[in-house]
Amino acid sequence: MDTSFPKDKINVLLLESIHPAAASAFQDDGFSVRSLPASPSNAELRSMLASTHVLGIRSKTSLSADLLAAAPKLLCVGCFCIGTDQVDLQSAASHGIPVFNSPFCNTRSVAELTIAEIIALSRQLLPKSVAMHAGAWDKSAAGCHEVRGKTLGLIGYGHIGSQVSVLAESLGLRVLYHDIIPKLPLGNARQVRSLNELLSQSDFVSLHVPSTPETENLIATPQIQQMKKGAFLINNARGSCVDVPALAEALRSGKLAGAALDVFPHEPSGKDEPFRSELLGLPNVILTPHIGGSTAEAQQAIAEDVARKLLTFVNRGSTTGSVNTPQVELPDQPGDRRAHRILHFHRNVPGVLSKMHGLIATLGANISAEYLRTTHDLGYVVLDVDPTDADPILQGLRAVPETIRVRVLW
Repeated sequence: MDTSFPKDKINVLLLESIHPAAASAFQDDGFSVRSLPASPSNAELRSMLASTHVLGIRSKTSLSADLLAAAPKLLCVGCFCIGTDQVDLQSAASHGIPVFNSPFCNTRSVAELTIAEIIALSRQLLPKSVAMHAGAWDKSAAGCHEVRGKTLGLIGYGHIGSQVSVLAESLGLRVLYHDIIPKLPLGNARQVRSLNELLSQSDFVSLHVPSTPETENLIATPQIQQMKKGAFLINNARGSCVDVPALAEALRSGKLAGAALDVFPHEPSGKDEPFRSELLGLPNVILTPHIGGSTAEAQQAIAEDVARKLLTFVNRGSTTGSVNTPQVELPDQPGDRRAHRILHFHRNVPGVLSKMHGLIATLGANISAEYLRTTHDLGYVVLDVDPTDADPILQGLRAVPETIRVRVLW
């Protein structure tokens, strides 16, 4: 069937070994797909973006304003992960490029890793295993404890933190949590009034917060001093949240009995770059290479979730799930009349809608449905109009001074 733009001419670029389920979803819909195992250099990415319509990335690829400005055909970006801080979201919005992510699909994987680390730290499994590999048989129970009856303090009680809470209670842990907004507790978990209250009462402290200016070095020397002597710190959230040198000093001094980190302030760009940290070689410290969500189940679920959002936007215009543009949920286009659907991103100033209506009326097209959402500075309006010549509509709307991007679907 003829469409407003041939699907086999829509170029999809998937970077950083995104699960094959994403490529399959795009290929099944007729798109042209290229998948790469790593994140390219800025120069390479700039060249690729010149002909890319749909881009899929994970956490290693940074999309700056400069790169986005060099991507004239780019319709949308999918972050096949939780975070979107690797993308200049405001710049993307200013070009009419919605950015989608998958905030929930790896929740269980990160929660399970956290629980595994709590038990491993409490039983000193890592140093015991290292000793065994060196041929030493140390059967001592010194420093090894059950987790039952201990207190877990969760910093952040969102999707991951609350799931950790449920799993922890099933092991007999007492759960406290601190969040910047009131959250309904699950099970017997209890929200405390301050971070210091949580730190002073917890045997294990686990972070589950986003990367923001407020969470940078959220755990540093003053906060570590508030923790119990012999407590454990776990960070599977963002590398910027923990002052690593301060943590290393607390581990060497015996203030803390162990730690587990999956994220770091500076992470290697790939396998060929060595990992360096003040934590290397310290006993009872579990270091993992940002694998909290790296399970087959989570990666497949993320691939399917983000690919579906991207396909729905490209094929239908829906922006539901976008993190940087107004969210508009749209029905399928009427198949019987082959209606033209006009997708219009514009600067949110008075009078834009009346200009659009006047133009379409002048061309003799009848509006059968209209959808509109705005943010402070960005508007997204979708018009279903009776079949007409799309070219005059496109040319007219592109001439509207407030237009950021316009596309017609049929």
